Amino acid sequence: MENLWKYLTGILVIFITWTVLSFLVNTQLILPDPLTVLKTLVSELQKSEVLEALFITLSKIVVALATTVTFGVLIGFFIGLNDVVYDILRPGILVIQAIPIITWLALVMFIWGIGWLGPVIVSILSLLPHTILSTAIGIRTTDKRLIEMAKVYRVPRSKVIRNIYLGSIVPQLLSAIQVIVGNVWKVVVVAEYMCGDKGFGVLIAWARQSVAVEKVYAYTAIIILIGLIVENILNHFVSKLLKNWELV
Repeated sequence: MENLWKYLTGILVIFITWTVLSFLVNTQLILPDPLTVLKTLVSELQKSEVLEALFITLSKIVVALATTVTFGVLIGFFIGLNDVVYDILRPGILVIQAIPIITWLALVMFIWGIGWLGPVIVSILSLLPHTILSTAIGIRTTDKRLIEMAKVYRVPRSKVIRNIYLGSIVPQLLSAIQVIVGNVWKVVVVAEYMCGDKGFGVLIAWARQSVAVEKVYAYTAIIILIGLIVENILNHFVSKLLKNWELV
């Protein structure tokens, strides 16, 4: 309950600061006041095309997350088991991780053009390296004594993977998922803005072209709110899982 009050207090501080700044700037073209943005937000959420755009954006986020986590864990697990493979592939993964999103956007537009697939591909390429490296590091930091003990007692390979290796990557994997969830919203919306045909990023692009500043803020606020809700729910479950993992 105490944390909830602190959270609400933080939101109130943001609201007050925003109100004061909008009063000082004194132009709706740069910084609309919070009430104007809130009214626009409520009005836009009543439109079917806005809800459709939100659903499309959410579908891209779900696909990007599922693909990133699935392939990131599988590839990271394989790389982490072999030191030679890890040393060979790690520089390439780091290079991919360092490539700016704008570069991926340009390449995706050249290959796939404007459409649904582009933002998903960009999101996966931007977030996959982190998942791979986090999983690989978790595998590589597994207690070697447990592995040796399992060999001595001839524990089946399937049990070693399930109970020792998978158990060791839980903290790193959960932390990686938190980072991915916190960034996937921004990556997808930016990619939609540049190479999408539908979605919230496209709505923001249209609002910019029509100089509807309050709509830009309203659409951004919707994405932020959903992102914060999902992130807080995830953090709650991750904290519980990590606590149970530490107890075990």
